[in-house]
Amino acid sequence: MFDVIISMFSYTFLIRAFVVGALVSICAALLGVSLVLKRYSMIGDGLSHVGFGSLALATALNAAPLSVAIPVVIAAAFLLLRLSENSKIKGDAAVALISTGSLAVGVIIISQTTGMNTDVCNYLFGSILAMAKADVYLSIALSVIVLVLFILFYHKLFLITFDETFAKAAGIKTGLYNMLIALLTALTIVLGMRIMGALLISSLIIFPALSSMRLFKKFKSVTFCSAVISILCFFIGIVISYIYATPAGASVVLINIIVFALFWLIENLRNSTIINKYRRSHE
Repeated sequence: MFDVIISMFSYTFLIRAFVVGALVSICAALLGVSLVLKRYSMIGDGLSHVGFGSLALATALNAAPLSVAIPVVIAAAFLLLRLSENSKIKGDAAVALISTGSLAVGVIIISQTTGMNTDVCNYLFGSILAMAKADVYLSIALSVIVLVLFILFYHKLFLITFDETFAKAAGIKTGLYNMLIALLTALTIVLGMRIMGALLISSLIIFPALSSMRLFKKFKSVTFCSAVISILCFFIGIVISYIYATPAGASVVLINIIVFALFWLIENLRNSTIINKYRRSHE
C-alpha cells in the first residue's frame, strides 16, 4: 500500500488534486457543521447546480471556468439567503427553484455549444484531470481565505449557529454573518466542483458533519472531528480511485458513507451500553 501511495505522488495531476481536495475538504467540513445545524445543508446542493450552469456558460464563452463560476455562485448564495429570510418562497423551495433552473440552463447551453460530451460528465461527476496549474493556485489562495475568515469569526459563527435570536439581541449583526457563511460556502462549492462534480460536492459538506455528530456533542469537538474525517475520507477515496480506476468523486462519497455507517453503529452500541448500565443500577 505504501508503494502505491508513493507511485501516486509521482503524477503531477494527482498532487494537484490532493492539495486542492484536502483544502476544500477542510473548508467544507468546517462550514458543514454550521450549515447542518442551521438546516441550510441543501444550500450546498443548490449552489453546486448553479456552479454547473456557470461552468457551462464559461465553456460557451471560452472563458476561465473559475472566473465565471465564482461570482455567479456567490451571487446565487446571497440570493438564496435573501429568499429564505425575506420571501414567501422559503428554505427548500428556494433551493429547488434556483438549483433546477440553473441545471436546466447549463444543459441547454452545453447542448447548443459543445454538445453533450464527456466534458458534461466531468462537470457533473468531477475529474481529477480537470485541475490546471492556474486553478490550483487560485484554489489554494481562496481556500486559505475561507479558513482564515472561519477562524477569525469562529465565535460569531458559533453564536448564530445555535441561537440566532440571542445573538441578534446581543448586538451581533446576524445578517452579516449569515452572508459570510453563504460567501464561504459558495467559494468552497466552486473550488470542489472540479474534483467532486456538481452532483457530489455537497456530500463533502453534509457527511463529515453528520458522522462527527454521532459521537460528539460540543461544537468545537464536532468541528474538529468533521475536518479530520473529511481529509481522511478524501485521501482514502483518491487512493481507491487510483488503484481501481473508479471516479474520484464517487469514491470519496462512498468512503464517507462507510464512515457515517460506522459512526452510527458505534453511537448505537454506546447508547445500548449506557441504557443497560442504567437498568442494572436500578434493578
